Amino acid sequence: MIKAALFDLDGTLVNTLFDLAASVNYVLNKHGHPTHEVEAFKRFVGNGNEVMMRRALPIEKQGDREYVLKLREEFYEYYKEHCADLSLPYDGIKELIATLKDEGIMMAVVTNKAQSMTDVLVPKLFTEGTFRVVVGQRDGVPTKPEPHMPFLAMTEMEVNPDECLFIGDSGVDMETAFNSGNISVGVLWGFRDREELLKSGARYIASNPNDIAELIRNINQC
Repeated sequence: MIKAALFDLDGTLVNTLFDLAASVNYVLNKHGHPTHEVEAFKRFVGNGNEVMMRRALPIEKQGDREYVLKLREEFYEYYKEHCADLSLPYDGIKELIATLKDEGIMMAVVTNKAQSMTDVLVPKLFTEGTFRVVVGQRDGVPTKPEPHMPFLAMTEMEVNPDECLFIGDSGVDMETAFNSGNISVGVLWGFRDREELLKSGARYIASNPNDIAELIRNINQC
């Protein structure tokens, strides 16, 4: 019986790519580094903001963690003001959320985006109370694909791992689902492709948000 859906944020619920790219490129340009096309950020995101910044830097700077962290803080300051300039939920997401709410399915966000950034973006794009819990990257808690973040969400919702779907657009999300004992659902509208999702252990693939509602109904009718 599926009682809850744990959603990744970037590339799953919301297309954040343009605002992430603009904010990172702002910092890179400020420090005289080459900037990147928006499409490149599909490869940069997924493992948290520190890793994203490192991947965006020239290779000779990627090993300087102090420098990476300095630029990450500058990214935070800029992104905080611009995180919802162009970012919007994907088509069909708000309808999916309404359907799951009507059918009594609890929802959570579990993302490697910093908690401080997540707490700015989610309220701008979703109605208060949409998600039972929102878990972002925070000090002392290992990020996905380690299971600690989904466990925090499941504890808050008082559900067991096998009662949850973990829904995401990347291999990191599929590995997270495996590590946390959730049922993995890979989505095709995000930043990565079907091959990565399947290679990383996706149990189900969703081509559009309505597929997720149908999947939950089918599982719960068995």
